[in-house]
Amino acid sequence: MTAAPLAWEDLASLDIYTLDRINGVTNAQANLRLFGQPASAVQVILYRDRHGWCPYCQKVWLWLEEKQIPYQIHKVSMFCYGDKETWYKRKVPSGMLPALELDGQLITESDDILRALEQRFGPLTLAMTDAQVLPLRQLERLLFRAWCLWLCQPHASDRQDRHAQEQFIGVVSRVEAALAATPGPYFLTEFSTADLVFIPYVERMNASLYYYKGYSLREANPGLAAWFTALESRSTYRGTQSDFHTHVHDLPPQMGGCYGNGLPQTALYQQRVDQGPWQDLPEVGYPEPETAPWEALHRVLKHRHNIVRVNPADSALVDLALRCALTHLVTGDLCSPPEGADLALRYLRDRISVPRDMSLYAARRLRTSLEAIAALAGSGQPPALPTQHRRDQNPANFLTLDALSKPDS
Repeated sequence: MTAAPLAWEDLASLDIYTLDRINGVTNAQANLRLFGQPASAVQVILYRDRHGWCPYCQKVWLWLEEKQIPYQIHKVSMFCYGDKETWYKRKVPSGMLPALELDGQLITESDDILRALEQRFGPLTLAMTDAQVLPLRQLERLLFRAWCLWLCQPHASDRQDRHAQEQFIGVVSRVEAALAATPGPYFLTEFSTADLVFIPYVERMNASLYYYKGYSLREANPGLAAWFTALESRSTYRGTQSDFHTHVHDLPPQMGGCYGNGLPQTALYQQRVDQGPWQDLPEVGYPEPETAPWEALHRVLKHRHNIVRVNPADSALVDLALRCALTHLVTGDLCSPPEGADLALRYLRDRISVPRDMSLYAARRLRTSLEAIAALAGSGQPPALPTQHRRDQNPANFLTLDALSKPDS
């Protein structure tokens, strides 16, 4: 027997999730971060991507959060997702992200930004140019190149793909040795700039190689596993952390393509990332917070009108199907969805973005409920996500004209 879906008013009455975006934990929704200081303490403006995905933005974002430097955030669309805002192109004609205003000076290029921040506020344990950090920065670049050669190059044969894999694993062994050379889990004796430069792309390597190559970076390498676990003990990292689903579908247009190897294990991993179950994916190690379902509910309620509007299915159908999924999310009850709900709900399932929309565990909860209700309606899957762009995620669909014409406040 199935339950009746809750009305929007009833769902809204269950919305108990709260978040102090300004002074609380690191979060993607903030436009201002004060860390308990007055607004007059703000000396920095960070221009970062609206999607919360840009790896170079993540580096600067993490630095500011770790140092607790009060800053303002203005969000800009990456071209992959939508047209760059005209106000930003006037400020930064190249459209490059991130950018930072510090003491009236506009700085682009993430490494230049970090060096300027170090000069103004002091380093994150050690400076970018420190003798202990420089060789690790070089190692990170070697790892990045080996990853690109394996993931982003079409290989004419299995032998070529295995050769690229061996080259990557060879560089990973050097990363493992660097981590083993310190007494703790980080690249140096404590969390530092050295870890910061590895975070964005190693996180993306962990996701993409699992999905496209059937290789679990985190599970195959104990040093990196311990490093990820240590990172996830930091609320700063958890607030910027993405999930496998977001990464593997946002990477292809950014990297010029990602190429699978066609192995049965790879196909199995791809199905887990795309269709679930999402529990036990090697993308996160810390326990699920009790707030996860309530965060998911809160975020959907905030944007429900636009979520319904942009879905290709009939709005009345989407409205009812979404209420069924949210009822399952907060009560565990299964509700009979309308015909066609399988495609409508899976369309939304595939477009939840972490951390832009919500945190990793909240997204898992929401995807699980969307899939549970969709499965009652049928086995239909929506068209595959685009790989040349992600303009199906255009932020303009969720913003007012006023918000697009000037910086966030």
